[in-house]
Amino acid sequence: MNHTQTVGVVGCGTMGTGIAIVAARAGFKTRIYDLNAGNLELARKQAAAFLKKSVERGKLAEGEDAQIMAQFMTTTDISELADCDFVIEAVFEDLKVKHTIFKQLNDVCADHTIFASNTSTISITEIAGGSGRADRFVGMHFCLPAQMMKLVEMSPGMNTSEETFARAWAFSEALGQRPVCTRDTPGFILNYFLVPWHNDVINMIDQGVAEPADIDLAVKTALGYPLGPLELLDMVGMDTQLLLCEALHGVTNEPRAACPPLVKRMIGAGRLGRKSGRGFHRYDNNKIFGA
Repeated sequence: MNHTQTVGVVGCGTMGTGIAIVAARAGFKTRIYDLNAGNLELARKQAAAFLKKSVERGKLAEGEDAQIMAQFMTTTDISELADCDFVIEAVFEDLKVKHTIFKQLNDVCADHTIFASNTSTISITEIAGGSGRADRFVGMHFCLPAQMMKLVEMSPGMNTSEETFARAWAFSEALGQRPVCTRDTPGFILNYFLVPWHNDVINMIDQGVAEPADIDLAVKTALGYPLGPLELLDMVGMDTQLLLCEALHGVTNEPRAACPPLVKRMIGAGRLGRKSGRGFHRYDNNKIFGA
């Protein structure tokens, strides 16, 4: 049985905003914490635009978007997550940063609060080890874009209790998601495949094999993917792809996980993807995917 009523989300980037939309849409009081007030305001605008578009497409009833946004609270004060029953961290892939966040959360949250990390490459056991409550810690990796994709990779750490994992699983289902259980291994299921594959595609472009638009069209048309690999990479962001590569390559030494030189050049040029208006493709707005 799911007993969660209030959900906290730490970090309001692409993933955090999407996870917050999922939680609020499922009827949970949702509190998003970020140090940057400007990022939080952008997250609110992106969420509102996405939900408005959902009404226009008939996915939500008229006025339901406003009801959902009434559940959507933002804050720069981490202590305002104190009464959350479940807190999901969705910041960039840096173990020290995650440990700092969870230490702060452990100081303010109640004993019953379950902590989760949306990490896609870092060991859940390692993150949980700095959380102060390794038995009440679980991995919950949402797929990008979280507000449209149903899959959640659920990974217990070595010290995660059976009760915690059962509660987290029930919570994932209450969100309307489809959980799958994975071991605490680098990349879990999806990024074990995706990071090396995306790097292969990036290297193809650097070698002049084909243009980004043609690669995306080929993959979508022949393989039936809803997004091309370069469209997805633009959503992920080049800065995030670099961190994913460093994390996965650092623990596996898999040559295909090593960051391609083109990624670093694109970061240097400010071509991060959707967030900067240009990556492998160009974008003329900062709306969240699906809005």
